[in-house]
Formats: sequence, structure tokens, C-alpha cells
Amino acid sequence: MFPLRKITLFLVVVSTLGVPTALSATEEEPVDRLLVVVDDDPILESQLDQAIGIGLVEQEEGEDEARFRRRILDGLIEEKLRFHEVDRFGFAEVPVDEVERQFEVVRNRFPDEKSFQSRLQELSLDEQGLRQLLARQVMVLIYVEERLGARVFVGLEEIQDYYDGVLVPQLRKDSEPIPPIREVREPIRQVLRETLLNEELERWTDELRRGADVIDYFDQERKELPPIVHRVGD
Repeated sequence: MFPLRKITLFLVVVSTLGVPTALSATEEEPVDRLLVVVDDDPILESQLDQAIGIGLVEQEEGEDEARFRRRILDGLIEEKLRFHEVDRFGFAEVPVDEVERQFEVVRNRFPDEKSFQSRLQELSLDEQGLRQLLARQVMVLIYVEERLGARVFVGLEEIQDYYDGVLVPQLRKDSEPIPPIREVREPIRQVLRETLLNEELERWTDELRRGADVIDYFDQERKELPPIVHRVGD
């Protein structure tokens, strides 16, 4: 009936398995490049490609490839910062049913099972690896709710303002019936709470960014990027 704004956590679909390491010159085969280091934790070019390849973030109209990749990389940096904080906080368990729900969200973005499996293979991921990454994402969601949720309160006045100033004008514009406020009070509360939680999330992420050591090489010419990451040749 009216738009819901969801918590905008960026999904980091980055394989942590088989990350190549630097070896001696006689054994090296160039496979990757370092784009960013977040508190000594690297983000590789292949990880950016994986985040794009899974297709959860779409390229905006008029957005060129470089700006699109920059936007996705910024999301990866923010998620690194959040993951580091969550790791320090510590979680014993992650709800399996929520991980499975998120897994189905990813799977359903593909037209069929074959195309889904094909994309995972292209990205050097398997289903278990994807579930592990989604579990970390769920950990962040839990942490955000526990750490930031207590700061968020939506009162009756805010609900009334949204009803009068946003919902009713939109429904009139769309020639849709206008329900009494008592029927939409709770959905409006959720919309406003998620909006406020997003704002808290952005402030928290900004705090983490200011306190972090982030070395960003993305905007350098490719030939000027840090030493290539290597692995043993086949």
C-alpha cells in the first residue's frame, strides 16, 4: 500500500576460501590485485567481482562501470568495518532459519537452478560458502538491532505526521482508498523505525570509518596498484 524502507546492509558476497598469497617469483602466477586494506584486512579485485556477480546490487541508470564498481567497493569497505566490530563483540549462534531465508532470496534472483549454480561456479563459490557469507550478514543484522535498536523510538505524533504528510497524499495521487489511521498505524511505525535505524546505522558506520585505517588504491591506475597477489601455478 505504501513503500517500506528496509535496513540497507550491503551484502558482501566475498569468498574467504582459497584466497591466494604471495609466493616466490619462480612459482608465481598473477591472479588478483589488492584494491583496499581495511585495518590490515584486504579487499581483492576478485572479491569486488564476486560482489557484483551475485547481482544483489544493480547498476543505476546512467551510472558508468567505474562509478558502479566504486559504489560496490564502498559497500564492501563499510561491511568490513561492521564485520570487524561484530567479531569483537562476538556471537555464539546465528539463526539457521534466517540464513536459509536469505539464501532463498539470493537463489530466487536467478531464473532457474541451473543459472544459479552456473553463477556460483563462475564466482568460485558453492552453496555452503554462500551460506557462510550470509551467516555473517545475519550476524551484522542482529548486532545492529541489539546495539542500535534501543536508540530508535517512534511516537504517535511521528506516526500521525507520516499519515497526514506522506501516506494520505500518495494514496490520493494514486486514486487509492484512504484507510483510517488505526489500520495502518503499525505498518507506519515499522517504516519510520527502519528509516531511523538506517540513520543510526549510517552514523555508526561513519564512526567506524573515522577510527579505522583504510588504505584505498582503487582510483590509482592499474599499473600503479600494489604488488599483484599470486598463487602457485598449476
